[in-house]
Amino acid sequence: MLYSATIGSGKDLVLLHGWGFNADLFNDLIETYKDQYRITKIDLPGHGRSDEVAGGIDEWCNEIIKILPNNPILLGWSLGGLLAINIAHQVQISKLILVASSPNFVQNDHWKFGIDADNFKQFSDALQLNLSKGLKRFVSLQTQDKSKLKVLNQSIDQFPASTIALNQGLEMLLSTDLTEKFLALNINMKIILGRKDTLIPSAISSWYESQSIDIAILDTGHLPFLNAGFEL
Repeated sequence: MLYSATIGSGKDLVLLHGWGFNADLFNDLIETYKDQYRITKIDLPGHGRSDEVAGGIDEWCNEIIKILPNNPILLGWSLGGLLAINIAHQVQISKLILVASSPNFVQNDHWKFGIDADNFKQFSDALQLNLSKGLKRFVSLQTQDKSKLKVLNQSIDQFPASTIALNQGLEMLLSTDLTEKFLALNINMKIILGRKDTLIPSAISSWYESQSIDIAILDTGHLPFLNAGFEL
């Protein structure tokens, strides 16, 4: 069973976090928008308070779909964005918001807007040597707000992801290409990128723009929603 919690009132908004973290990463965002939206946060399989789910991206998405309210706005950050694209291809949602995310995270002969697979593997291997320390360092590079860092660090320690889930998530990031599924979507979309993001380079904005999608680029790294200028 997956952990979820709902707060607020208004249009349904569902938040999907990224690899290695948990849904408490969004608590400040929820506090800001709980009077405008009915917000559901979900811990991904094997992350935080959620049970592991065997399989790959489809099996993870099937479990998430069981929790979704009808026709929600679906926001996915990083790996959560990849899941959100896959979900949007299966069920009706009113809007898709991708934050520092992409339908394909890794470069190949046909896709220049990702990161080198070997570099990504080195990055992930280094993180997994000491996940808690690695995630804390990663977050510390994204914001200088000490109060936010303290809360995020506590959450990282309190609700770690399982090794199985981390490996599953990495496999999704390394091998999933949802470009065709993304292009087939006919829904309202918004893309929010970080100008300093090294995982999802802001150069991808040109590709999103070619699809006539609303884009915002903030002066931030891979966690744009920690930036004061972040707006849904």
